Amino acid sequence: MRTRSGSNMRRGIYLVARAALAFSLTGGLAIGGLAVVAHGVTAAAQQKPRSVTGKVVDKSDGPLKGSVVYLKDDHSLAVKSFIADDSGGFRFGQLSQTSDYELWAEFNGKKSNTRTISSFDNKTDFVMNLKIDTGK
Repeated sequence: MRTRSGSNMRRGIYLVARAALAFSLTGGLAIGGLAVVAHGVTAAAQQKPRSVTGKVVDKSDGPLKGSVVYLKDDHSLAVKSFIADDSGGFRFGQLSQTSDYELWAEFNGKKSNTRTISSFDNKTDFVMNLKIDTGK
């Protein structure tokens, strides 16, 4: 078994270190690393969850406490519901950027018009008020 002398080993370490430095100075590793980070930031920004808030009101703009608001994901067909608070308010969060949604409300057998949220809309926060003609 043959061992390297101290000077030969130092020379080998020096050459490896110099090659690594040259590689990083030419941008091989640094540029690749930045490209991955930049892509990761862009992808994260594009995937920021969206939300929709609003109020359910009657034809005279009075709040409809207890009305049921529905949100349908047109991709998965899942439907979420929310019971409007005392001021008629509702909120749905964590909506996907890649799905379209349908939103409507119901109160005492009456239904509002259906509103849509498109996956092509770049906004992250939507305010949509829903009106129900209760006949009063």
